[in-house]
Amino acid sequence: MTYCVGMVLNEGIIMAADTRTNAGVDHVATFPKLFTFEVTGERVIMIATSGNLATAQRVTSVLRQQIAREEAVNLHTCDSMFQVAELAGEILLASEDHYRAHNPMSAVDFSSNLLVGGQIKGQAPEMYHIYPEGNFIRTSVDTPFFQIGESKYGKPILDRIITNETPLNQAMKCALISFDSTMHSNLSVGMPIDIVVYRADSLETKIERLEQDDRYFNRLAMAWGSGLRNLFDQLP
Repeated sequence: MTYCVGMVLNEGIIMAADTRTNAGVDHVATFPKLFTFEVTGERVIMIATSGNLATAQRVTSVLRQQIAREEAVNLHTCDSMFQVAELAGEILLASEDHYRAHNPMSAVDFSSNLLVGGQIKGQAPEMYHIYPEGNFIRTSVDTPFFQIGESKYGKPILDRIITNETPLNQAMKCALISFDSTMHSNLSVGMPIDIVVYRADSLETKIERLEQDDRYFNRLAMAWGSGLRNLFDQLP
């Protein structure tokens, strides 16, 4: 299992993903699930993945190969984030079909979900949730964030805090608290956490990795936990 969250705010975009993969209690490993595709000053595209790891890796590999081969349609030539979402959805569906066709009797679930967010110069930042079937939906004023993977434990804090007007620094804290809540309730989600904080119209970004011993994250988690306990004690 994994956990990924993405937000589209007036100030920009936040995307974050854990890196733990779990194929049983004796087979836990770390793999990145958040990726960036950037042409500095022209476009920034971020993709977070959950679900079958082989399928997700095939999707990102095909997208990078298309760029390297300078194919007519690739992430660097799409003229809108909608077209980016369509391209990613097509490759996701083809990747799932590829593995199912070669393993017709397998009980393995080859499906994956994607969060695709970013900005192309001259256009507004956008984010899409792409389902295993290849179809997708876009964030809106009413729904400014998406989650994929183990989403239920981190959702309450997001529902109460996140709106389009939430400042980036506040939204980042909220995203990290949602990870802390998830990791407390589900051992299949774990550190390190990869996170991107993208400011609108900057058209450049990079992934930051928070390790197990990250001082800020640990201080934030402790403050959140003690604050909840103090508030609980004050309830009538």
